[in-house]
Amino acid sequence: MTKATDLPQPPEALARWYTRYSSPVGVLYLAARADAVVGIWYEDQAHFPLPHELGELIENPGAYLREHGTAEDDTAEDEEPAGEYAAALLLSRAEAELSEYFERKRTSFTLPLDPEGTDFQLIVWEHLKTVPAGYTTTYGEISRAVGPGAPAQAVGQAVGRNKVSIMIPCHRVIGADGSLTGYAGGVERKQFLLDLEEPEEVREARLF
Repeated sequence: MTKATDLPQPPEALARWYTRYSSPVGVLYLAARADAVVGIWYEDQAHFPLPHELGELIENPGAYLREHGTAEDDTAEDEEPAGEYAAALLLSRAEAELSEYFERKRTSFTLPLDPEGTDFQLIVWEHLKTVPAGYTTTYGEISRAVGPGAPAQAVGQAVGRNKVSIMIPCHRVIGADGSLTGYAGGVERKQFLLDLEEPEEVREARLF
């Protein structure tokens, strides 16, 4: 699988910026290049990113955009905003969409995602994006979906290495027996997210 980032890129195209977002499940680290979100990690999770995977800190993307908006307003209409400003824009949008998600106002995300991974990991992560909120899948089901000969154990390792938590919904993967199994952010967070996504009619039925 060839991606745009597999081709030779100028250094500025690969630069990254990140911010910290306080959520109901703890602090999330959001990272982006100018063209895509590349990572969402829990502050205390397994497989926390190395410094180069985060890049430079933008403490408050919204404030950054307000401060630098005048300079970017001069950009020609047919030109994309460059570098740090474009990343700040993506980070600000990511914060907004996550807030809507946690408020049960959003069940899917619209931002471009481009995490780095092996070909097999990318295939698994792409499949995870097809599992809608309110539904779950199993490692075995993913194994059958992504191609013949893909062992469930390899699928489990790819799921566990997901670099864009929540937006690539690895929390929707459960064991064949319905158990929650592992989750990089911890099983309690996994249960919280699944409860959050539970359809309203199911939640209401629990009250009776």
